[in-house]
Amino acid sequence: MSKKRAFITGIAGQDGSYLAEHLLALGYEVHGTVRRNSTPEHQVSRIDYLEDRINTYYADLTDSQSISRLVRDIKPDEFYNIAGQSHVRISFDIPDYTLQVNAQGALNMLEIIRAVSPTTRYYQASSSEMFGNFKDPDGMQRESTAMHPVSPYGCSKLYAYHATRTYRKSYGLFTANGILFNHESPRRASNFVTGKIVKAAVEISLGMRSSLALGNLESFRDWGHSRDYVKAMHKILQMPEPLDLVIATGKTRSVRDFCEVAFSALGLDYVQYVTQDEKFMRPQELDYLCGDSSLARKTLDWEPETSFEKLVEEMISHWQIVLTS
Repeated sequence: MSKKRAFITGIAGQDGSYLAEHLLALGYEVHGTVRRNSTPEHQVSRIDYLEDRINTYYADLTDSQSISRLVRDIKPDEFYNIAGQSHVRISFDIPDYTLQVNAQGALNMLEIIRAVSPTTRYYQASSSEMFGNFKDPDGMQRESTAMHPVSPYGCSKLYAYHATRTYRKSYGLFTANGILFNHESPRRASNFVTGKIVKAAVEISLGMRSSLALGNLESFRDWGHSRDYVKAMHKILQMPEPLDLVIATGKTRSVRDFCEVAFSALGLDYVQYVTQDEKFMRPQELDYLCGDSSLARKTLDWEPETSFEKLVEEMISHWQIVLTS
């Protein structure tokens, strides 16, 4: 019996690298796209050790012909669209680019599936940012919660979410959304707030810096581990029928809480080192996210496996190794 084939856009990213690992462990043949940049030693650093086991190609979501050719040749059983401009704060600085990549890019992928490989199962990386500041009376966000995003990133993801549903209903394709809440890992880049906090805390503990400037410390997020969440992505594409499912831990903590846990793990009091700077504030803040993933837990038989404390511990260990090697 031949191996199942998976195609991952953004395979060199945090989620892409964990997903590639998971699919390889399940016996898949794995293909994925990487984006060309001027520092090649960094663009595939998360997947260097998988080099002999996966197939990578230069491509971009905004260049549909490049990916169309690949899909036509590879004929993947499963297509995971998880590439994109994923930094919410930066989406305010580059809104047009964010929309081109995340919205038009997703539409390009759906058109490729429809035209070239309609039997391929398609996963769209949707986001809790689509909800904006709306939540249900119990303080949770779930599949039925109203979606009113408050950032160009959230708007771009909402377009892709609806396009995925539209292609499913219009063309009978297996297209599904994973509405993932915030998820981190040791592979999270340090320009994201969690990576920024942990890296700075380790640097301070090593005497390499003396302070850390952040934006809104009172933003609450539902943080899980990327390694756990990519397993849910795969499970979503194994369902008999396509569904749109929230993936979350159901627990929320503030950026301030994250600082306290990270600094405390290093024997430090964050209050002595963390300051606030207006330049890191969003023009419109998203104050609170907490996901109800009960439908996914029931239908997928999925549970988050990594605690918040363990997640932070892994991130600290990573930066300790990087900064002392």
